[in-house]
Amino acid sequence: MIIQAAKSLSTRFRPTIGVIQSWDVKEGNWQAKQGWECPVIIDNLMNLELLFEATKFSGDSSFYHIAISHADQTMKNHFRPDYSCWHVVDYSLTDGSVRHKQTAQGYSDDSAWARGQAWAIYGYTMCYRETGNRKYLEQAEKAFEFVAKHPNLPKDKIPYWDFNAPKIPSEFRDVSSAAIMASALYELSTYGRQKYYKAWADSIMQSLAGNNYRAKLGKNGNFILMHSVGSIPHKSEVDVPLNYADYYFLEALKRKKDLEPN
Repeated sequence: MIIQAAKSLSTRFRPTIGVIQSWDVKEGNWQAKQGWECPVIIDNLMNLELLFEATKFSGDSSFYHIAISHADQTMKNHFRPDYSCWHVVDYSLTDGSVRHKQTAQGYSDDSAWARGQAWAIYGYTMCYRETGNRKYLEQAEKAFEFVAKHPNLPKDKIPYWDFNAPKIPSEFRDVSSAAIMASALYELSTYGRQKYYKAWADSIMQSLAGNNYRAKLGKNGNFILMHSVGSIPHKSEVDVPLNYADYYFLEALKRKKDLEPN
């Protein structure tokens, strides 16, 4: 199943550009209305683990090389000098050049969407695990430092849905971003600066487990965590529980337990 899924994902690889295309652009859809040709979202770093695993199972290195190509192009084109990231980079299907750098779910094209930053931290941590290439580790670390040093990060370390949202501190928090980051930081702590990254992850988890974000048993549609944000620009899933917030919270708990065997 993993190999077949990787084959399916690989059909979206665009060799001219060196990336896996995210959304289809079809006449009349909202992606087409943006004027995009080959949009690639920062979220797609999360798909690369499937390709790495498929190479292990099959011995087919083409999956691995696609993953590396996508990771490298994303590193090259998705990040600003301060290591915040754009949500969407649109490429030319003809010559592979960058056409647009924009957002879809963030506040603006120049803002730092919180979950996008979390995907970047998690994604490049995973790329380091799978390749041993320190440039990916350094990218994850720098992407996290943007968060750690940001003046708009609340004291409880649960980010607003966008670091540059205009009505902070009255903006919605995004618990899903915090859960993703916590899980990534537990893994990151195993590659160096263990006390630093683990302390950050522990602090985030302490907040998530508190009454402000963790629902009472049987409430909240039986989800564990409250107060996530899907996409405010699309008025979709605003201040609600999300299944992937719970997933990464549980993964973070598992990673925390593995680091604390006693």
